[in-house]
Amino acid sequence: MKLVVAGALGHIGSAVIRQVPLELGITEIVMIDNMMTQRYCSLFNLPEGVKYRFIEADLLNIDLQSVFSDADIVIQLAAITDAAGSFANKKQVEHNNYNTTVKVAEACSKAGCRMVHLSSTSVYGTQKEIVDENCSPQELCPQSPYAETKLKEEQFLQQLGVSENLDFITFRFGTICGVSPGMRFHTAVNKFCWQAVMAQPITVWRTALNQKRPYLDLDDAVEAIRFVIERNLFDKRIYNVLTENLTVHSIVEDIRKYIPQIDIKYVDSEIMNQLSYNVSDQRFRSMGFTPQGSISEKIRETIDLLKGCTGGRCKI
Repeated sequence: MKLVVAGALGHIGSAVIRQVPLELGITEIVMIDNMMTQRYCSLFNLPEGVKYRFIEADLLNIDLQSVFSDADIVIQLAAITDAAGSFANKKQVEHNNYNTTVKVAEACSKAGCRMVHLSSTSVYGTQKEIVDENCSPQELCPQSPYAETKLKEEQFLQQLGVSENLDFITFRFGTICGVSPGMRFHTAVNKFCWQAVMAQPITVWRTALNQKRPYLDLDDAVEAIRFVIERNLFDKRIYNVLTENLTVHSIVEDIRKYIPQIDIKYVDSEIMNQLSYNVSDQRFRSMGFTPQGSISEKIRETIDLLKGCTGGRCKI
């Protein structure tokens, strides 16, 4: 089986290219990344027994159909992912994320390969207490340009799935946390761990401390992708995937277990009007998937990594 991973060197991609082939017997992986974030280390020490090929390119500027011509599955992870930062570069996020997904999907359709599309639970901005994939367009109220673009991608794929019979699946992932070679520190859990270890105040949006949001253990994210590939579950549907719904307060308290002296600095953000809600992942669980991860454990692993030792014994 040949797998193509677009955005292969990022937080999720760098874990996927290592774990998925070992578990599924994939013999060849083509990795595409534009190196915008210069995560060269994601290419270091790749597993033996798999043929890897790396293409450094902007997906919008290469002939994807030829790259996909003999591929079985394409995983589309390429995106600018900073939701809060997307207010300052709305046009770039729209151009890059949406157009890239459109081009990948159209190339998959022409090449006859299946597609894993990554969306986000940030498309939810409703005032409902519990949200799921059955929320109507009127109930979906994305709160950032990033989330608006993800919803637009979803709608395009739904149309292409009908008009061109593209076989795909869309994941709405919760906020990722966990250690990988390509991890960054701009999203909630990773950012908080970095700030705490570096003795910086944890910067929390003023209204967010007690709001619930969905978080996803990186291992659960990779396992969800593996689960779909193994079962050939490309049914053109949308699935929420998360490990736990948690408040920022509970995340901070988990960090406090390992770094007792924490200061919190409240900051304003343009993403300020979301109410607290729980995201339901019952649809994906009903397919036989059960998350096994732990956000608390991923916090511990991240703090240990940042401290440069195990067991949380080092002092910075």
